[in-house]
Amino acid sequence: MIALTIDEVARAVDGRLVDAAHGERVVDGAVHTDSREVGPGDVFVCKPGEVTDGHVFAPDAVAAGAALLIVERSLELDVPQVVVEDAVVGLGALATEVVRRVRAGGDLRVVGITGSNGKTTTKNLLRAILSPEGETVAPRGSYNNEVGAPVTMLELTESTKYLVAEMGASGVGHIARLTRMARPDIGVVLKVGLAHAGEFGGIEQTVRAKGEMVEALAEDGVAVLNADDPRVAGMADRTSARIVRFGFGADADVRATDVVAHAGGTDFRVEVAGVGGADVRFRVLGEHHVMNALAAIAVATELGVALDDTVARLEQVTLAERWRMQLMGGRDGITVINDAYNASPDSMAAALKTLAQLGRSGGRTIAVLGEMSELGEFSGEEHDRIGLQAVRLGISQLVVVGAGARRLHITAINEGSWDGESAFVETQDEAFDLVAKTAGPGDTVLVKSSNSAGLRHLGDRLGEWFA
Repeated sequence: MIALTIDEVARAVDGRLVDAAHGERVVDGAVHTDSREVGPGDVFVCKPGEVTDGHVFAPDAVAAGAALLIVERSLELDVPQVVVEDAVVGLGALATEVVRRVRAGGDLRVVGITGSNGKTTTKNLLRAILSPEGETVAPRGSYNNEVGAPVTMLELTESTKYLVAEMGASGVGHIARLTRMARPDIGVVLKVGLAHAGEFGGIEQTVRAKGEMVEALAEDGVAVLNADDPRVAGMADRTSARIVRFGFGADADVRATDVVAHAGGTDFRVEVAGVGGADVRFRVLGEHHVMNALAAIAVATELGVALDDTVARLEQVTLAERWRMQLMGGRDGITVINDAYNASPDSMAAALKTLAQLGRSGGRTIAVLGEMSELGEFSGEEHDRIGLQAVRLGISQLVVVGAGARRLHITAINEGSWDGESAFVETQDEAFDLVAKTAGPGDTVLVKSSNSAGLRHLGDRLGEWFA
């Protein structure tokens, strides 16, 4: 965090400093909501949670060297404390002030990214592209909610040139709140799908919520929109900002053609309106990640990065993120694709398509699939749809794990025209035993589920087994 006096922190969060004698002390350490991450000089925000309360861990933070606590009630600890009504609101207010100060003192540009899928991949691609241009701050993992996003913003320094902020939501108003903390100069909307539709209350509410990104843009801002998703393309009417479209269609300003997926990634040609074109040897697996690359190219172009430099840096990226189309294994030519960090109907369909494409070069295709969570009333029909797609793509074997995904298995086995087979198991151990026993030389194994199903650990285990 930039250097602030404790008095300035208290004013920013509308809080009360417990001991005024500490007001002129300067804090410039990192800001944490997890006491295990606190180091000397850091700020610890005592955030109540669903399971536990950050105030309980304040002594641990102090022992680790915390210089300031932001609390909802004063504690009997020998460390400066600022008392606020709501610690999460205070965290956001502090982030807002830090972003404001860095903007005022330098040339900070803010990129906001939202969408039902692809936020983390696009963020990571942009970090790779922009970092050589100047100091770039981007989230760790998927820090994109009311806590993670401001924690990322608080990593800004006076010399930060780019802030790449993931902005996630599980309801209307959530993205608007994040954009008020760090108003984007460029807002990216990747896709509107059924991910978290159960939480939103339906697809139209999802559209409304994701559109808050473009509504936050000023007239001199840029909205980077997926031209191939009608729900996203329609958001052009909700902003006065300039529109840049990306996609596979002829109406895209940043367009991919000649896409070829293979075991080493995805090759494509990009054409950027008014700039030119380039061939890209993209080493991130999965044709669907090309759309994320196009979004990153569009943003980089708007920020003045030369296309040749953008492409060269994209080509150095080999993994979108751990547990996202992560290639593992190798023994006897057996490949494990661990893509089980998260799953929506769109990302599940894309992963299965990639598996089928890789299977064309020989060997069997094995899909180990778990539940797609947070789909609400759409859950049954969407699991049915994925089961049907696995059959139509000719996947050799399905291994369906857990009761939440059982309908996918039932749909698949009810299809009479399929040459493959499907097995249902209750536990990850059963799935591991089955795949370890049946996978043979040259086979490709996909592991895919929502985070809550936990199959990413099964993917790691299979990857190590076949290493």
